[in-house]
Amino acid sequence: MGTIENMRLGRYGIWTFDFEDQPAGLIRDSVQELEELGWPAVWIPESNGREALTHAGFLLSATERLTVVNGIARIWSREPRWTRGAALLLADAYPDRHLLGLGLGGGKPGEKPLRAMNDYLDAMDAVTSANPEPRTPIRRLLAAYGPKMLELARDRSAGAHTYHVTPEHTAQARELLGAGPFLGVEHAVLFETDARKAREVARGHLHRYLTSKYNVAKFRRLGYAQADIDGGRGSDRLVDDLVFWGDLDTITGKLNAHLDAGADHVGIQVIGVEPGTSAMPHWRRLAEALLPAGVAA
Repeated sequence: MGTIENMRLGRYGIWTFDFEDQPAGLIRDSVQELEELGWPAVWIPESNGREALTHAGFLLSATERLTVVNGIARIWSREPRWTRGAALLLADAYPDRHLLGLGLGGGKPGEKPLRAMNDYLDAMDAVTSANPEPRTPIRRLLAAYGPKMLELARDRSAGAHTYHVTPEHTAQARELLGAGPFLGVEHAVLFETDARKAREVARGHLHRYLTSKYNVAKFRRLGYAQADIDGGRGSDRLVDDLVFWGDLDTITGKLNAHLDAGADHVGIQVIGVEPGTSAMPHWRRLAEALLPAGVAA
């Protein structure tokens, strides 16, 4: 299976939007507790105002061992020169603790995704500056779903990051990537045992993905019929596949399916948490169930 040399990622990490809605003090307290609980990695998106590289730097500065992964830094948010410069500083200041995940974040009108990413990587790799090279290099992943982007991730990065996919897709991605590259998979979970309530919350979370052209195409590639997607609600089958809900044992059992299918790491996104509040109670339960005994500080 794939690894990234000297990086502490483990089999499971936390993937969260929650820090978008929280003040700095609460974020600091949260990541410090996650580190104490033994979580090896935290994944953060770039979605609603938090700039990806400053966000990562803040989390790294608040902790001592935690690996911070951009999942993802959007290539449209900054020019390649500044992405490289920021990533160089983080690699130098926090050796082996920052993983730069790059992606399109839904795309940009008129751009061809594969060409845009290839051009961006070319420009990053061509940059010269006075910035000193760190002792440990920049490590990067690419957000990838389809075969061509997965091939690009295989050939031009340390591996791939997938989001809202099934274990079946994980198996396909592993086959295409081969044994060497790293494969990190996000999956949403919801601690709710009532099927009606769980699916209502899950549909609220999935609605924006089920109503965007880019994501609809992804779900069709995963094998879902248009009828599973129409109306932006999602069929019970699709919702249950993309959001693992239930009790702790049910959820952790389903998450393991990604590892069995070839993932190196699963970033767990807990949904159903009120904006501005913390998922920490759920993160504590998941730590007890999934992390090796004795890893906490």
